[in-house]
Amino acid sequence: MPRLPPLKSLPDFAAAGRHLSFSKAAEELGVTHGAVSRQIRALEDFLGFPLFRRLTRRIELTEAGRAYLPAVQRLLDELAGETDRVRQAGGGRRLTVSTGVSFAMKWLAPRLPRFQAAHPGIEFHLDVSDVVPDLERGFADCAVFHGLGRFPGLVAERIFDESVVPVCAPALLRQGPALRRPADLLTRALLHEDRMQPDWPHWFAAQGITGVDTARGPRYSHGSLLLEAAARGEGVALGRSLLMAEDLAAGRLVKPLGDLALPAERGFDLVYPAGALERPAVAAFRAWIRREGGLDA
Repeated sequence: MPRLPPLKSLPDFAAAGRHLSFSKAAEELGVTHGAVSRQIRALEDFLGFPLFRRLTRRIELTEAGRAYLPAVQRLLDELAGETDRVRQAGGGRRLTVSTGVSFAMKWLAPRLPRFQAAHPGIEFHLDVSDVVPDLERGFADCAVFHGLGRFPGLVAERIFDESVVPVCAPALLRQGPALRRPADLLTRALLHEDRMQPDWPHWFAAQGITGVDTARGPRYSHGSLLLEAAARGEGVALGRSLLMAEDLAAGRLVKPLGDLALPAERGFDLVYPAGALERPAVAAFRAWIRREGGLDA
């Protein structure tokens, strides 16, 4: 029997060869730069020759790498296609949904028992990543991601629109000056979520407050971390409506100024490859999340 190369390394080589970048390959695959580098090194050790030239700030394929890449990509595409056909023929009862950390923690995971109760025959797997996986190659069946709805080559359905509004712990209302007007929030620490739009400067500008430092204060990489900090009383957060709904209902967070909300351009989209709804499990999840989002009765 012919010896096969380390199969786990082939997607890493294909991605790095397409992008000519270990970093971009890592982003596509949802792993670290070091993990991609190790997999490619293992493949090169097996083959006995280098596939890339490691230059100062870039990589390029060697002659052998350029010759090997099309064959590897073709075989991966054929394997993904055959795997998808086999899964569909077998009823497609396993479902992998990928989503970001905050949406998984604050919205999806608490509601999954309802989906599983409605569809006990579906084997559900939740993949948590802040990078959209390669859905066309079967790394997940569908995804729910926060953004502008731009996912080239994929179908994207807006499921949830969002707005942002100031929130804090109830105890914070009893500390210091009263919070009655937008300017009063400047007496408290302002908590920020990285890369969120609109952010505090946008919100204050919408209330007619400019020329003050509204970008100060601690920053958090994820909305879930931001809301936890607010619930601990560390300051006032500009919370996203979908992620904080449970905390508001439970009384862990309150809106000190009421519903002074600002619409967000970004929202949550259900993303899947064309033809994915032919699989019963994907179609069932789509129908369920649309009902949960109030899109369908």
